[in-house]
Formats: sequence, C-alpha cells, structure tokens
Amino acid sequence: MAKGEETRQFIIEKAAPIFNTKGIAATSMSDIMEATKLSKGSMYVHFENKEVLACAAVEHNMQMLTDQLQKTLSRFKTSREQLFAYIDFFSDPNHPPVVGGCPLLNFGTEADDTNPVVKGKVNNGIKQGEKLISGIIEKGISNKEFRAEWDAEGFATVLFAMLEGGHLMSRMAGNNDKMITIVKNLKKMIEENTV
Repeated sequence: MAKGEETRQFIIEKAAPIFNTKGIAATSMSDIMEATKLSKGSMYVHFENKEVLACAAVEHNMQMLTDQLQKTLSRFKTSREQLFAYIDFFSDPNHPPVVGGCPLLNFGTEADDTNPVVKGKVNNGIKQGEKLISGIIEKGISNKEFRAEWDAEGFATVLFAMLEGGHLMSRMAGNNDKMITIVKNLKKMIEENTV
C-alpha cells in the first residue's frame, strides 16, 4: 500500500467509530483531526470534504460488521446453527460488535431524509443482510434441515427487522431485556421450522 493510501486508510479507521457514535452531522473535521493528530491540510489532501470522508466511514463500519459476522458464521456447519449464531451475534446491543452500535441503524436513521448517498449504502446493506439470512434458510431447506414450505425471504425480513428494532429498544433502555425476548421468539420460530 502506498504511503498516501495508508494515510487515507488510517484516517478512515480513526473517523469510522466517531461518525458511528456521534453521527455524521454532529461529527466535525476537528473531531477527526484530534483523533488522527493530522492537520486540516493533510485531511483535505485525502478527502475533499466531510461528506466524502463520512461516506468512506459508513462503508468502513458496514464492512467491519460484515467481516466480523462472516467470521462468526464460518464457525458453524448447519444452517440452524448459523441462524442461531447470526441472532446471537446481534443479541447484545449495549456491547455491539462495532463501536457506536449498528451502523445500519445509526446511519440509516440519520440519513433517511438528509443524505441520499448514505441512505443508498444503508439500504444496500439491509438487502445484503436479508439475502444472507434467506440464503442460509434456503441452504437449510435444500439440506432437509428446515421445512420445505418455509418462506425464506419473509423470515429474513422478520428476523432483520426484529433485531434492528430490538437494537434500538435496548440502546434506548440501556439494557437488553427487550432483545432477550426477541432472541427467544426468533429462535422459537426457527425451531418450529426445523425438521
């Protein structure tokens, strides 16, 4: 990696948790300069403005989440185990796998009316998440782990929405009580569709 690319990546890595914690609007370039110990001139050599850096930080946060999730899922062989692992991965919103919480929820909530570029990136992340879940279910149906009539896409939407909703509720309450209920019910729905 060239020196310029290393510096650019360093800035993204330092900025990503700040944007994910404070939000795009509340994060200033001064916050990033303080975290990186770089001058304003150095920052603008690599990013023409805060919006460009914010988009790179959104992508970085989402990629970190995806990479950690894929690493977790790869440890399990059966589709049932993978679905349970997916749910468990997101089951403690007050100690999230990415600093600041779920980037899809954080950036999606902020960008839905204000930033069409970030909104598009988050929407794409949601679609990828649902596709991953439905793919696990379809594989399980194919392997005769799950009932053949189980609606993989429908359950993927339900699972994704329940986990994101539970994430929001748990973060607001400061405890995981609601998420515990959601996890229990999602796992029960999986068991009901297991052969």
